[in-house]
Formats: sequence, C-alpha cells, structure tokens
Amino acid sequence: MFDSNYRFTCVDRFLKYVKYHTTSLEDSPTFPSDPKQLELSRVLTEELKEIGLKDAEMDQYGYVMATLPSNSDKKNVPVIGFIAHVDTSPAVTGAGVNPVIHKNYQGGDIVLPRDKSKVIDAAGNPELKDMIGFDIITTDGTTLLGADDKAGVAEIMDAVNYLMKHPEVKHGTIRICFTPDEEVGRGTEKFDVQKFGAKYAYTIDGSSLGEVETETFSADAVVVKFHGKNVHPGYAKGKMVNAMKIAAHFIEMLPKDKLSPETTEKREGYVHPVSLEGNETLTTVKFIIRDFEAEKLKEYENFLKNLVDKAVKDYPGSSFEFEIIEQYRNMKYVLDQHPQVEAYAIEALNRLNIKPIKSSIRGGTDGSRLSYMGLPTPNLFAGGHNFHAYTEYVAVQDMEMAVKMIVTLAQVWEEKS
Repeated sequence: MFDSNYRFTCVDRFLKYVKYHTTSLEDSPTFPSDPKQLELSRVLTEELKEIGLKDAEMDQYGYVMATLPSNSDKKNVPVIGFIAHVDTSPAVTGAGVNPVIHKNYQGGDIVLPRDKSKVIDAAGNPELKDMIGFDIITTDGTTLLGADDKAGVAEIMDAVNYLMKHPEVKHGTIRICFTPDEEVGRGTEKFDVQKFGAKYAYTIDGSSLGEVETETFSADAVVVKFHGKNVHPGYAKGKMVNAMKIAAHFIEMLPKDKLSPETTEKREGYVHPVSLEGNETLTTVKFIIRDFEAEKLKEYENFLKNLVDKAVKDYPGSSFEFEIIEQYRNMKYVLDQHPQVEAYAIEALNRLNIKPIKSSIRGGTDGSRLSYMGLPTPNLFAGGHNFHAYTEYVAVQDMEMAVKMIVTLAQVWEEKS
C-alpha cells in the first residue's frame, strides 16, 4: 500500500528540470550532440547522491547511473533498471521553457497564454476528458514543454526518493540511468549494458496513463545516390544528365495513396523520404523504412530499388547507388522470450487500479536497441501528451501515478522472485 501521506516531489523536480535547455542536435558529430545536456545530468547526479544513492556518477558521455541497493532477504531477485532521457526534441525549441499549471481543469480547450494561437483543443485531445479536476502543466506557447522525457526523469527520481524513505517496501537491487540524445536516435550509442548491470529494464517514456508498450516498428534507412552528368549549361544540349531531375522523377513515382506516413495507420508500414539534396552531378535522397514485421522491410526496399532502376533507365547515361542501413528491430521479438517483464508491469498497474493499455509504438524507443543489446526493455507511461510540440502537456496526477507504478513494480519483482 502506497503511503497516502507521502509528499510527492516529481512535480517540483519536473518544473526545475524543464528550465534546463537540453535540445539534442541532429547532425552533431559529438556525443552528446550538445554539451548543454550535461548540465542537467550533473544536477541529477548530485540529486541522486542527496537522496542516498552513493555510487551515482556521470560518465564521459553524459550517462548518469546509480544503484538503489536491495533491502530484500531473498537472494534471487533480478536486478531491474529504470531509464529515462534528459534531451528534448529539436523539432521545437527547448530554450527558455516557461511551464504553466492549469489547476482544476474543468474541460474545454486550453489556450496557451503567451501565444494564443497555440491551443490544446479538447476535440483533438480526447485524453482530456479523463482529466477533469486534474492540474495540467503546459508551456506558455513559445516552446515545447519537455515532458518527453523530463517527466520520466522526475518520476524515477521521486520513486527512488520514496523507496529510500520507506525501507519497509521490499525490493531487489534497482539500477537507474538517465541518457542523452534519445531524440536523435543515439540514446544507446555509448550505453554500456554490462556496466549497467540490470537483467531487465523499463524506459519511463510513454504517454497515456496505463500504457505498456512492448512492440515497436522495425526500422531501416535507405540512401539513394543519383549520378548525372554535368556540362556547362550553355553547351549542354544532348550531353547533360541532371541528377536532380532524376531524383524528382523517382520521387514522383512513389505511390500517392499508400506506403507513406500520411496514408497509413495502426499496423501499416511505410517508406518515407526525409531528405533531398544535391546538384546536377549528384543528388542524394534519404528514406526511413518502417514496419512492425521485419520481413516486410526487405519487401519495401526491393520496391524502392525497382523504382530507382526504372527512374535511371528513363535518363540514359545516369547511374545510382543504393545503400541499406539497419537501424533497429521490433523489440517484441525479444520481449516475447521474457513474458514476465510485461506481466509484472501489468500486475503493478492492476494493483493501482489503472487499466493497462497495451499498445504498439509507430516508432522506436531506446528499448528497441537495448532489448537487442541484451537488456529486455519495454516502455511504460510517463503521462505526457503531444510530444515535440508547442502544445505538449502532462497532468500532475498522472505523474504521481507513474511514481506509484515504479514503486509498485519494484515490489512485484521482489514478491514474485
């Protein structure tokens, strides 16, 4: 039973953390991609020590790790980990975040105070109907909020604080990690699974109350390079082969009614051009390829290659290069081999009378890569909504329930070991 007199710290921590500018950078050659992320990571390291996790440290790459020692009499409780990321998306600025708390929400649209054109509309955010009476944290309309994933960071910190103050709650050894650069797909690039030392883990990086995400897209990238022939334009007749025109021709051949993000949903996959750059001599098109079934990626890639081949044949004298880059695979293939990881999360939610929402992510998480690195890692809710947008928001009450979930999940693992 969770102590009803406990004073949660997650909201105060969250309001503090969002003030740190931790936007990750897409094309940075460094790790982390922006050293500003390290400022918050240093703060978190010190806060973990203040709570009582004496081994808390930040490594050279910005990963913060710490241990909450077991207080169980059992010897066979697996070490579990809780992970969240400190960086925010480069899609919307994260500098100068000014959070606003809308107390006792009574329904309707939420107009953001400093840019009234930014509105969290009730019709487009159906989750709001379940938040009547809640206190909802938003931005002022000029930045993103950073609930993705500073809400998760704050919730893990608060759960650790609770467990330290309530030694009667039995748990095994718990490892904590806060990572950089998740938003640019590099969150696990320098992650040392052996050093982390957990057998199983959970990222606290999901959205709606009760989410348990054990399935992600499988993902590849494709890079297509079109080679043309450049000649001085004044003397180019019959000689020039313009690589940009070949690329445009190829893109125009893509289907208009299927296989794209704007035409797919649920379990449908897609091929998606994300970058086009070049000149008459060389033009490069970059794609991301996504599907829940890894086998379908090859089907989509062959489809693209056939289109490329057709496009080049329409421009005699041109040529192409076609490169496939494996990105990540559906974590379900790994998690299905460890069913207790999901089952214990659902058990924790049931104990808190939270309806579990088993969902598939039309994207990836750090858990995708971690699972294939030997650390089975599903994703659990942190409470945030409208990630990567000016209209991002999170309810105080959902954050507090996430803290309870983490504490209860630690108990479940101890009891069932």
